[in-house]
Amino acid sequence: MLRARATLLGRIRHFFAERDVLEVETPLLCSAGVTDPAIEPFVVEQGASLVAARFLQSSPEYAMKRLLAAGSGPIYQLARAFRDGEAGGRHNPEFSLLEWYQPGYDHHRLMGEVAELVLACLGDKPVQHYSYRALFQQELGIDPFVAEPAALEARAREELDVGSVSGDRDLWLDLLMSHLIEPVLVGRGLCFVYDYPATQAALARVDTVDDVLVGHRFELYVDGLELANGYWELTDAQEQRRRFVEDNRRRRQRGMAERPLDEQLLAAMSAGLPACAGVALGVDRLLMLRAGCSDIRQTLAFDWARS
Repeated sequence: MLRARATLLGRIRHFFAERDVLEVETPLLCSAGVTDPAIEPFVVEQGASLVAARFLQSSPEYAMKRLLAAGSGPIYQLARAFRDGEAGGRHNPEFSLLEWYQPGYDHHRLMGEVAELVLACLGDKPVQHYSYRALFQQELGIDPFVAEPAALEARAREELDVGSVSGDRDLWLDLLMSHLIEPVLVGRGLCFVYDYPATQAALARVDTVDDVLVGHRFELYVDGLELANGYWELTDAQEQRRRFVEDNRRRRQRGMAERPLDEQLLAAMSAGLPACAGVALGVDRLLMLRAGCSDIRQTLAFDWARS
């Protein structure tokens, strides 16, 4: 497995070298972490060098966007990333992440490059593309953009044992996606799902498509395993600040600690983040697929329990 990982990393670096995409490194321990309520960073609060808490990065995204704004051009990074509370057969709190950005690309063009990379690592497989809306209509007979939250909840309770869970429409959409739709993608090769509800846009642009607001992002599933998450990147600093503030409002609502806004990222976006698309891909999961493993711990020299 050590040799398989080294071979995979070499193949990834060769792929980007052929396309003149520059490898970069950015800090793992930063003054700001993500505000997204769905992601919990590890917080470092003690140390002689600290004047305030620092955050182990859940992704190198913010720092890489600062490089883009400074004129780096196309860049990629093979980084260690950290997310608290995620451990199991498909998650390790410390993991390897491949992230890259292509100025001038939209999410559709980037999906093509992601497919090229994954096929170069895994061999020939079919490639499918589904809009989020079309996939829900095809598999569940539900229009996720217009269905009432009560109808989504009723369908989830009809099909799944959700106990006393309660939440908004995005929670029910997530449950339907993860438990009813993802399993049917097994055996279909590479499945790109794109144009999510605007409430799930994260750091992606939002536009109107077919009379509904969509977030221009995509996720890649390979034989049912979620592998990558990409965006046609938001470049509006004021809108990004609004989303960060809204994240913290939701954190307060859920009894979670607020997170500092990354003012350095917002300053870089104000100075001029170029139009671009970016994607984060789980290297350990890619190795799982390449090696035929069913558990992420099989791919790691030392998993969380042994690190």
